[in-house]
Amino acid sequence: MAAPNPIQVQKYLSGIDYPASKEDIVSTAKQESAPDDVLEALGNIPDGDYDAPTAVTKAVSDAG
Repeated sequence: MAAPNPIQVQKYLSGIDYPASKEDIVSTAKQESAPDDVLEALGNIPDGDYDAPTAVTKAVSDAG
């Protein structure tokens, strides 16, 4: 499955404070009612802390 569009992913992470853990990222996306493809993509990123939106986008791209 192709990774979702990075702009689409970031739309569901607005307002998150970085650095953010994978758990915080996935939780925020769920609270923002992200669609299943975005939640699945975020669920596949490696565990760890992400220091910026670009780090999340890169992890989604690499995991996809």
